[in-house]
Amino acid sequence: MMRCNVRMLTTAAALLSMAAPVYAARVVVRVSPPAPRVEAVPALPVAGYYVWTPGYWRWDGARYVWIPGIYVAPPHAGAVWVPGHWVAGRRGWVWAGGHWR
Repeated sequence: MMRCNVRMLTTAAALLSMAAPVYAARVVVRVSPPAPRVEAVPALPVAGYYVWTPGYWRWDGARYVWIPGIYVAPPHAGAVWVPGHWVAGRRGWVWAGGHWR
């Protein structure tokens, strides 16, 4: 069981590290995003310092797709996760990606 949880966190961390930086592309969508889903934050799967990053709606070019929240290791002690969010702009909805502060 613990081996499966560690593998899941390792896989998730690898996927997150491959994600494009928030400044790589500006996403503007004419359709407003759905309301955020209410997620039950699961118990921390392994001991250690991890932070829950909530889920969000991602635009896939044709529709919004829900990306569920996940626990991640912060880059340094005291780091705070600022969740990404959609902002209404003049030409549509603009994605402001999440980042560590």
